[in-house]
Parts: sequence; C-alpha cells; structure tokens
Amino acid sequence: MEPILEKFIGMYDVLRADNLSVLADVYHPDIVFIDPLHVVEGLDELTEYFQHLYVNVQSIEFDITDRYIKDNNGFVYWQMRYCHPKLNSGNEIVVDGHSKLTFLGGKVAHHRDYFDVGSLLYRQIPILGYLVKLVDRRAADA
Repeated sequence: MEPILEKFIGMYDVLRADNLSVLADVYHPDIVFIDPLHVVEGLDELTEYFQHLYVNVQSIEFDITDRYIKDNNGFVYWQMRYCHPKLNSGNEIVVDGHSKLTFLGGKVAHHRDYFDVGSLLYRQIPILGYLVKLVDRRAADA
C-alpha cells in the first residue's frame, strides 16, 4: 500500500484537539478539503477547522473498512464513531462514509469526504432530529 495512504489512515488514529500539528505531516500546504458541510482551503484553515471540530468531541474513532490506490488518487472507506455532549444525548453516533484523496508531492492535496449529514448531525439534534426522522418515516410509507 502507498506510504502516504497509510500515513493518512494512521494520522486519523491519533488526531485529537491537542495534537493538530500532525495535519502538516500528511496534508499539502495548499490542501483543499471538502465535506458535505464545508470547503476549506489551505493548511492553516484546515487546522482551524479541526480545532473547532474537535474542541467538544469526547471521543472519536475511525474504522477503515476498505482502501484503494489508483494513480495519484486514494479511496478510503470508513465508519466513524464519535461522542459529542450536545448530540444524541452524548451517546455514541455511528456514520459510514468514504474519502477521495489526491496526492501531490507525497502529501494529500485534495480531500473530499462523502457521508450522510443526517446521520452525522441533523438526526442527532433533539427537535430537528425528531422532524428529520418523521420525514424519513413518511417518505418510507409513500
């Protein structure tokens, strides 16, 4: 397996709010990071994004289910488990997703995550979660 892909996966095993410096070991200075909620450009902005993201996370773990390399692209399929005090009453939340990575100079220059935002966030907020689940049930009955 390509060393940068292994380094990327390993980084997410240790990444926490108090060691964001590991981002620079994996990500290119001009990284473009995209997920369903954000577009982040540059390593400084990415570090701020993760600082904000991880500040209240009580625990987070990524289980890698599959990975591929094709030319300068990597594909990582994962299941994220996390706990946040303001979501799902602080109980564990599980989200399946995958990341498409593009490599440049031995680092990740483009990172795009794909996952269900409802599972990650909307279904976990008390009132909004109830409404999203209600819409899900009605759509299933249609």
